[in-house]
Amino acid sequence: MLRTAEGKPLPPNTLAELGRELEHLRFIKEQIKQIENTRLAQLEQAPREGLNATIRDLSRVRGLGIETADMLASEVFIREYRHQRAIGRYVGLTGAPDESGTRRHEKGLAKAGNARVRRALIQLAWRFRKHQTDCGLVQWYEARVAAGKKPKTMIVALARRLLIALWRFVTLGEVPEGVILVN
Repeated sequence: MLRTAEGKPLPPNTLAELGRELEHLRFIKEQIKQIENTRLAQLEQAPREGLNATIRDLSRVRGLGIETADMLASEVFIREYRHQRAIGRYVGLTGAPDESGTRRHEKGLAKAGNARVRRALIQLAWRFRKHQTDCGLVQWYEARVAAGKKPKTMIVALARRLLIALWRFVTLGEVPEGVILVN
């Protein structure tokens, strides 16, 4: 039986509310499972057509799952970019310079760009450090952090470099140095 911090039993209304919340959570989890199963079925039906080929290629990178691969393929890699700066700007992983007269400094990340993809890429960069320890990008990050750079600042730089490396992987077939592919 559930009890409060004082050791008394939970009131009936609170128990009923908890039951409703747990039922709602089960419902949401079931919907997510249905969406994931539908996505996997679509990938199985036409694995080398359209975005499915890009999703399959991206999901081969260790540490990058189907969800992230699907988001990157459908929101980022579906567009044409002139160069790597353009892709960084689209996602919002470029700096926001502050220039006034002779004074010039960075104000941090530009707020423009696809915020959802930017957040996912930063999370991917953290995961990438764990799953791709021999990768040149991760070693670049570790060397900068060991030299005294701030880890949070450098993870954004790693995310930008990772995005560009994945873009080259998808468009040109260049596997980034030291990246482990599965399957």
